[in-house]
Amino acid sequence: MNTAYLLTGGNLGDRMAHLDQAARLIEQNCGLILQRSPVYETAAWGLNQQPPFLNQAIALQTSLAPEALMTKLLQIETGMGRIRTVKMGPRTIDLDILLIDDLVYNTPLLTLPHPALPDRRFALAPLADIAPTLVHPISGKNITQLLLECTDPLDVQKK
Repeated sequence: MNTAYLLTGGNLGDRMAHLDQAARLIEQNCGLILQRSPVYETAAWGLNQQPPFLNQAIALQTSLAPEALMTKLLQIETGMGRIRTVKMGPRTIDLDILLIDDLVYNTPLLTLPHPALPDRRFALAPLADIAPTLVHPISGKNITQLLLECTDPLDVQKK
């Protein structure tokens, strides 16, 4: 069994209901949810002419291999109505794998840890709530340290 750290988010429709639905589907299809962070709201990252996002980190105990987990998450996104038309565009749900234990992994489908994690306050803040001492396997810094050093200017508010 591995512990995967996920980030769920969305900025279309009933954002909170989508996070709850995603968590239920993740638990039904991917493993046991060990923890869910508080929900955070932030302005859109990248394309900023869109509604604000809600984000939540999840610690998931799973027996799935990394790519199998990613495939399941993509299926959940599709089932929840995610349509990929514009990179960084609005979405009902976004499911990302941030880390799986201390695994460093790189394939065309998946890179772990998530390469943008150290630069995204909206991912680090909720992750720090559930895994503050978790060490990033490339930087060697824990999540709290990464959050303190993050230069992302977007305001992240706990809901």
